[in-house]
Amino acid sequence: HLLARLSWEAAKVVCERLGPDAILFPRLRGIPQVDVWLRDECGLPREWFEKCDWTKGETDANPLFSAALPNRFVAVVPAGEAAAIAGEVETRARSWLKSLGGDVVDRLLSAASLRQSDDPRDETVYAYRQMREQLDGFPEVHWAAVPFSLIRPRDGKRQMDLDTSMLSEAMAPFFGVDAHEPSGFLDSPAWKVLQKDRKWEDGTRFFAPNPGALYPAVYDLAERVLAAAKAVRPFAQTEQQGWRCSLTGETEWLTTDEAQLDRSYREQEETLWAKLAKARPAWAKASEHLGALPAVKRLWPTLFAEEVAGVVGMDAHAAGRFVVSTHTMALAKQIEARAKRAKGGEPLAEGLRAEIENMVSELRTDPVALPRKLMRELGGNPHASWWAKRLPGLLDDASDSGEEVKQRCAEHLVKRVLGLDQDKSRLETYYALLLMDGDHMGRILSGDEGHSGDGPRCAISYLDSFHPSVRDGFKTRACKNPALKKYGEQIRATSPSRHLAISAALNDFALHVVPEVIEREFLGRVLYAGGDDVMAMLPVADLLPAMRRLRYAYSGDAPHDGSVDWKEARASRKLVCKDGFAFLRGRLMRMMGGATASCGAVIAHHQAPLTAVMHELREAEQRAKNEGGRDAFSITVIKRSGGALHLTAKWDERLELLLKVRKFLADPSVSRRAVYNSLVWLKDLPEGVDADMLGSLLGYQFSRQMSAQAKDKAGWKRKDVLDLACRIAVLATSHPARDRRGWLERFLGVAEFLARATRLDSAETAGSDGEPDGELLEPAARSATGN
Repeated sequence: HLLARLSWEAAKVVCERLGPDAILFPRLRGIPQVDVWLRDECGLPREWFEKCDWTKGETDANPLFSAALPNRFVAVVPAGEAAAIAGEVETRARSWLKSLGGDVVDRLLSAASLRQSDDPRDETVYAYRQMREQLDGFPEVHWAAVPFSLIRPRDGKRQMDLDTSMLSEAMAPFFGVDAHEPSGFLDSPAWKVLQKDRKWEDGTRFFAPNPGALYPAVYDLAERVLAAAKAVRPFAQTEQQGWRCSLTGETEWLTTDEAQLDRSYREQEETLWAKLAKARPAWAKASEHLGALPAVKRLWPTLFAEEVAGVVGMDAHAAGRFVVSTHTMALAKQIEARAKRAKGGEPLAEGLRAEIENMVSELRTDPVALPRKLMRELGGNPHASWWAKRLPGLLDDASDSGEEVKQRCAEHLVKRVLGLDQDKSRLETYYALLLMDGDHMGRILSGDEGHSGDGPRCAISYLDSFHPSVRDGFKTRACKNPALKKYGEQIRATSPSRHLAISAALNDFALHVVPEVIEREFLGRVLYAGGDDVMAMLPVADLLPAMRRLRYAYSGDAPHDGSVDWKEARASRKLVCKDGFAFLRGRLMRMMGGATASCGAVIAHHQAPLTAVMHELREAEQRAKNEGGRDAFSITVIKRSGGALHLTAKWDERLELLLKVRKFLADPSVSRRAVYNSLVWLKDLPEGVDADMLGSLLGYQFSRQMSAQAKDKAGWKRKDVLDLACRIAVLATSHPARDRRGWLERFLGVAEFLARATRLDSAETAGSDGEPDGELLEPAARSATGN
């Protein structure tokens, strides 16, 4: 979110000079932060914005908290001002961040009782100097400008008869051709038809282009020049002599006394951060000492929450800090289950609230932010809302205390509140992170998707873009003119209007569809949604269905919405994705049509270092794009006991089958040995096994681990289980022989882990059916206990 806000401060330079319409990508219309600027800084009437959602919300569900701007933009600016605008963009972004850094130091000193909040700033304090020096040169700003003056009209009055020799010469190094050899769009069949005002032998006269027709070539060159500029990484070396930041290990931690940096902070109790750990535990943990940028990131949620409070007319001191807790997300499903029972009239046991209040007071626990869907479900029950906001914090604060007694007491109390069995049930400790990215977005923006045969064809041909009446006349002419026919068959080149259309679709997806899916249909929280990039946090149980829903919504074509009539959609308040469009509460939005997206996901323990989890998340996304060949997903399960599981697959039957296997294994009547025994004998599976044999063996293992009651149930008849096993076997044998066993192990391992997470609130939890309580071990480690 801080990056998105920084991007907006940079984009404001262009908006203030030339107006918002100068920015082609991303589309700024409807972005809450831009609306605030239009209202408060540009002076547009306040009544124009009264119906906007961001003017009403006082919680972190306010759309202003959504990070909906990417860290790049495309703008059309006067050629003579391009360098000056780029320089001002860089200056503005860095100045804004340094100003924010000064405010952060102010707040740190005030919280540590080293400065009165209304005192003038004393710039001689060493922490201010550290903040300025450590933020110097940050962020890096890369820019590229390509002038249309590279295109010279020989007919200056009519702006026609274009000389593209200079443009061709500028493009040549980036395409590996000779200086005057056409490349890129200049070498396309479309341009060969467009480049001259010509009259063909059949009497057809085609229009002569002006410089604007070469926007595709200019944009393509700008993209390539920007990539070259980003490859150059100039930086000024900085000298850091004292003890380093405990998070990054790169810069000195902020201090008011330079002499403190000569001794280990672990031996000091009077440092700025030691005082903060006592006064504001949410800003600094015990023994934690931060440098400039980590400190800015740590305080940004608090500062921005206060800013939002000012925008909506709320007392700044009443603004809650926007906190996304991994522990809260892990517990969300169990809290929801208890809240639903409470809504049905089941209150907390007598005296239980008093126990919670006492422990909250003892640990100084602050309420945490809950998923929006959970908050809505708790809306009619203020008592449930009160304890739901404090349970995750109790567990975290008890763990941070380092006292085993407090940890056990907190866990025991939370289980009692949630109605879980003290011995058999466990509190969920795993959560999921999701990272989705559109495929071939560079090709889609540049208009050359599908030319190599391995990407989508989202653009239409010139012929298909014409009005039907024009199209018929064009076809008649093209029958007698091969050049004209070839032109009509070409994919329509990119243009400013195409960029605006793509940007509009991506903005609607990020601003409206993503929050609807993640935060209204599921118990997730959107961390970032800008264009085709989405990052979200979810309970483990919601991960698979949320991934699937988000992927189909991106294209605007969800299978289960195909049968929905548009009249029904208008009457419903639910999201409907059909025929490349999304319809939501009276708003019809074009999505990305045939474009695809890849998704990486990580399931991790809530105490796992976030840096490591984020690294695994990016690796999972890259596996989806590379190993999965795009239009795929990749899931990584990071086990608390060590080791990890990786599963990469296409958005096809594999995902649906994974959901079915998870449902089967989550049934309380099915033993976890169904997977455990399968993994044991898989180590002896021959490489060339066929689908029938594999399906029969797997079906046997599944059936023998079902209770008699399960086998009699209509939902899990023997033939259903065998069919499930056979489908798994068919998919496994579709892989190369050398990878079949490995894929099957990963598939079953991930399915078993997901099933374990979804049945924690059932009567029979993991461990109650005779299974070991530890993580599922590798087959080689468990072979001694095989059947």
